[in-house]
Amino acid sequence: MPAKNIDEYISGFPADIQRRLQEVRTAIKQAVPEAEEAIKYAIPTFVLNGNIVSFAAYKNHIGVYPVPKGDEKFERAIASFKAEKSTAQFRHNMPIPLQMISELTRLRVKEMSEEAAVKKIK
Repeated sequence: MPAKNIDEYISGFPADIQRRLQEVRTAIKQAVPEAEEAIKYAIPTFVLNGNIVSFAAYKNHIGVYPVPKGDEKFERAIASFKAEKSTAQFRHNMPIPLQMISELTRLRVKEMSEEAAVKKIK
């Protein structure tokens, strides 16, 4: 049965993974405090005029997605963490780059705003 909220999702993991998930959650909340928390597709998601960013714990890493496109500096910075074309993976045996997650979140909000503006014009 999927978690009803992010607290319930996080509580289903061992203490060390819970701490890492809370760090990711906090970095996202600080980047976009007006976003709402939700569970979408059975994973934690932050929503503001659509799904901004989601994160989830796996056996060896925490995944954060989607990764925004179009900012060359950010794309270079996150390149070593990218798995699939729109997923970043942060391995459990390494510190989580919280600043990078904050930047990813801010860039996603910008990306979504730009997409919304284009849709409005059409």
